[in-house]
Amino acid sequence: MKNKRNLANRIYRAKTIKRMETKIKLLGINCHYDVMKLLNIRLFLAIILFITLFIYTRLGAIWSPIITIIFYYGYEKVILDYPIKKRAKKLENEAIFFFEVLELSIESGNDLKKALTITTNNIDNELSLEFKKTLGEMNKGKSFSESIKAMKERIPSSNIRNLLLNMVETSTFGSNISESIQNQISYLKDKQLYEIKAIMNKLPMKISVISVLFFLPILLLFVLSPVLIEFLSR
Repeated sequence: MKNKRNLANRIYRAKTIKRMETKIKLLGINCHYDVMKLLNIRLFLAIILFITLFIYTRLGAIWSPIITIIFYYGYEKVILDYPIKKRAKKLENEAIFFFEVLELSIESGNDLKKALTITTNNIDNELSLEFKKTLGEMNKGKSFSESIKAMKERIPSSNIRNLLLNMVETSTFGSNISESIQNQISYLKDKQLYEIKAIMNKLPMKISVISVLFFLPILLLFVLSPVLIEFLSR
């Protein structure tokens, strides 16, 4: 393993390896990507793409480097960046219900750790699985702050990471976390509502484009069909 890492450091920059490792973590506990495999597959496919375009296409000397560079940098966006963005949105949608239940559990008189245990046992979603892993690490001897810090590295949403930071501060200083959870829930709800409004505002324009591309040609065909039939029958 050490030899592979040394070889990888000669081929790829340490900064690139670190960036890919960070992004893989943000895909969560169910992601089993290996950073070296992803980098090697990208390099191998880029080489094959370059050779193929260079040999079998016109102006291959021009197009092959351009398309290969687009593929090389687009690979990371498709494989990692887009799924990370999609997961962040999914976790934020799940967070509203999760933290509402957590808040109720805390207000019932439970401490934070017990409230998290109760909440994760009653909610089955991806965010709950992340907290279950965190609680499992705590049961194995890690401190609360260490476990939450490790969880933050797996969460792509800055809003949820802020709430996790508040949990650490609550555990350290013994302050009340209920108000912080309420504020974060309100923010997530407002953000969700804003996104829905933004989608609704874009609908008229999308409908107009669809009408122009599909319905207008059909309408013109119906209007002009008698003229076309008369012209063809001559």
